[in-house]
Amino acid sequence: MNTEGEAPLIVTARLPRDLHTRYTALRKAHFPAERNYLEAHVTLFHALPAMCEAEACTYLRRLAAEFAPIDGHVEGIMSLGRGTAVKLISADMLLLRELIADHFHGLLTQQDQHRPRLHVTIQNKVSGKEAKALQTALAGTIEPRAFQFTGVDLFRYRGGPWEKVKGFDFRGHGRL
Repeated sequence: MNTEGEAPLIVTARLPRDLHTRYTALRKAHFPAERNYLEAHVTLFHALPAMCEAEACTYLRRLAAEFAPIDGHVEGIMSLGRGTAVKLISADMLLLRELIADHFHGLLTQQDQHRPRLHVTIQNKVSGKEAKALQTALAGTIEPRAFQFTGVDLFRYRGGPWEKVKGFDFRGHGRL
């Protein structure tokens, strides 16, 4: 498999279609347009080495075949300081992430060595005042609810838009 130069790899947890559509619309409405290259996403890893592309595809395919869709919960709005996000909770997604982190041990960046706070960024790199205003406006519109992550996706980082390498649907029966 071609590693396409040195473009790092990003691993995301896939939202169900209704949440993906809703949060992508919120990003389009509130993320600074000149920096909004992406649809709604939940980043698990920011920068796996490009040389790991074939290995990542093989490992993620195996995990997706083993596990059923993974339970998650929308908690509400989350402050990013100079941005706004939708806060998500999923102990099982974090366990899956730990499996991936263990597999790629020794290859993870400093940022990817730490357990993330699961979220979907709606707005980023704005003033604190602008972020707080959006959080106030969205308060009560993001209702807590259960959902299931439907898979994981692998992308190449190109400095702007991400290039999708492959998606892996959860289709197994295993639980974390």
